[in-house]
Amino acid sequence: MPQSRQPDESACDAAPRWVWVAAGLIAVATLAAYLPAMQGGFIWDDDAHVTAPELRSTGGLLRIWFDIGATQQYYPLLHSAFWIQHKLWGDWPVGYHIVNALLHALSAVLVLFIVRRLLHTAQTPWANPTAALAAAVFALHPVHVESVAWITELKNTLSGVFYLSAMALYLRFDESRRAKWHAFALMLFVCGLLTKTVTATLPAALLVILWWLRGRLTLRRDVAPLLIWFALGAAAGLFTAWVEHDLIGAKGEEFELSAMQRGLLAGRVVWFYLGKLFWPANLVFIYPRWDVNPSAPSQWLFSVALIVLVAALFLLRRRSRAPLAALLFFIGTLFPVLGFFNVYPFLFSFVADHFQYLASLGIIVFICAAIMRSVPARASRFAFALPFVIPLALAMLTFRQCGLYADGQTLYRTTIDRNPACWMAHNNLGVEYKNAGRIDDALACYRRALALRPNYPEAWNNIGLALTELGDPRGAADAYQQALKLRPANPGVLSNLGTLLTRVGRHADAIARHEAALRLDPNDPQLHGNLGVSLQAAGRYADAVSHYHRSLESNPDQPGVRLQISLCEAAMKPPPQAIAAYAEIIRANPDNSQAYFARAVLLAQTGRRDDAISDYRRALEINPDHFEAHNNLATLLALAGRHTEAIPHFEQAVRLRPDFVEIRMNLAVAYAAVRQADRAREAAQIALDQARANGRIELVKKIEDWIRANSAAPKP
Repeated sequence: MPQSRQPDESACDAAPRWVWVAAGLIAVATLAAYLPAMQGGFIWDDDAHVTAPELRSTGGLLRIWFDIGATQQYYPLLHSAFWIQHKLWGDWPVGYHIVNALLHALSAVLVLFIVRRLLHTAQTPWANPTAALAAAVFALHPVHVESVAWITELKNTLSGVFYLSAMALYLRFDESRRAKWHAFALMLFVCGLLTKTVTATLPAALLVILWWLRGRLTLRRDVAPLLIWFALGAAAGLFTAWVEHDLIGAKGEEFELSAMQRGLLAGRVVWFYLGKLFWPANLVFIYPRWDVNPSAPSQWLFSVALIVLVAALFLLRRRSRAPLAALLFFIGTLFPVLGFFNVYPFLFSFVADHFQYLASLGIIVFICAAIMRSVPARASRFAFALPFVIPLALAMLTFRQCGLYADGQTLYRTTIDRNPACWMAHNNLGVEYKNAGRIDDALACYRRALALRPNYPEAWNNIGLALTELGDPRGAADAYQQALKLRPANPGVLSNLGTLLTRVGRHADAIARHEAALRLDPNDPQLHGNLGVSLQAAGRYADAVSHYHRSLESNPDQPGVRLQISLCEAAMKPPPQAIAAYAEIIRANPDNSQAYFARAVLLAQTGRRDDAISDYRRALEINPDHFEAHNNLATLLALAGRHTEAIPHFEQAVRLRPDFVEIRMNLAVAYAAVRQADRAREAAQIALDQARANGRIELVKKIEDWIRANSAAPKP
């Protein structure tokens, strides 16, 4: 490759009109190719990145910067960008998708200008069409769909803009040696680190580019200006490694790899990503997780072949430095995810398409240059057609690949089709089914996930949630206990178990579980709110209000919590004032069943039975599955001698809570009152069996006495 010359800076900056036209065409083509993605919704961990309610205030923005652990990863500039977007379009996914696509298009335009500048500096033939082709391939290659269509990967698209902008300005500094360009480039590099620390590889990538340009590196000219970059990058990388290990959870048996295993893994990872660049078929959200086995001779082939390739390119460097530079750029940019450091996604797979977003540039630019260089001089028209033909084919693949990200169900079904052993996809598909009301399908997915990975607490927790909705509290409790056996310090599961125990009336046990959850995560507003609900159900209204206020401190935007505070404050008043307070709440919230229910209880206590019956009926119109309202209404009707009207409500209460012994006995008494002796005995016998199974000795004796008394009663 010819030696570079020192160009005039203004000559390098002057871009002909065709460059701006090409930039516009690339941007438009990018947005067109990603149109299906822009119509998609939120998937997987997008909810952990779109700004959480407790962080949406100005104080929340400060927490993003100064409270490590406030966000899933400490990338404060990234989460500030999410914070701004939430101010603009809230939870509207289209806005986030458009931003990702625009940032990706901007990165492609930066590639166009950077590659054109470098190739002109190196006096490379076909510099202009090569730059256009490389930018278009980067913009439209389907391996980048995961980075653009997945809202979470704003990490990639935003950090990519900072990375490439810093590169462009540093190359300008290298030509002019003006300090201002170094300062601007360094500032953008820091912005990249605060967005995603994979940008820490930029100074090494710059040295590779400078070596390709000049054939040698000098300490003073080339290395010294980047020393602070290397220091900042190393510090950011080590900090991110600590966050991944201690806060996110990249530790445990799945991450315990020997040095030999990590070396074998690195070789295989490089070849995998090269393969996907050259043949982007069967791209999948979660790839199969490899078994890295040093005793298998075939697994050494990847690393050995890579070493041979690097050695061969090193020996050929005098003929052309470009192949070695491209490979070094590729491997160096991939270095953080080659397996030498633990990152949380390794739990699912050692590879992911979004890991090679920036690394792919080394190979893309080299291959595009090689293609253009191989075109005969007489075929100039063909050469200028290539920047259109190749990207068009890639754009069609990208357009189709975007369809996988339309929604969670589509994404996970496709993942399972291509990777049937992906236990995470089975579990997440179950969550999608549950959210769609397909509880039985959700349970089947959770159980399949457990068959693939028995020590999977998240699947057990999800089974608990599903069984709760199906009205099987005993099965749900067993599932939560299984989850806690696998991971005892799990605040979410503890809180879910507490909520379940509240539903079955075990208020003391429920409160204990919620308090245990808060000891593990004392600042979680949801946990404080859940404890408030259990305290409210137990009649501890003042304590409930205290925890509701703690929840509001972290997340003020909770009108439902404010309503619960009003209900608790009303409940603490004497009955006449409380009834009046509930009336005010009902006027402000006419569809709140809790207020009608609570007022009905007080009306019944003060002897206003007909008014109480009316309020219970209104509560059930709003919430037909309120089993306590069914039971209390049925009890009032039975006390009024209206047993025929009471029985359907007792029956519905039993359907909603088949494990509630007392309600089933109320139903037995109602059957007996209307002389349905067989049905009365059947209900009483079931209640007796349940009481015995639960070890409720006193209740067993009462039911046995009732059965004997009613068996001895003369038949009509």
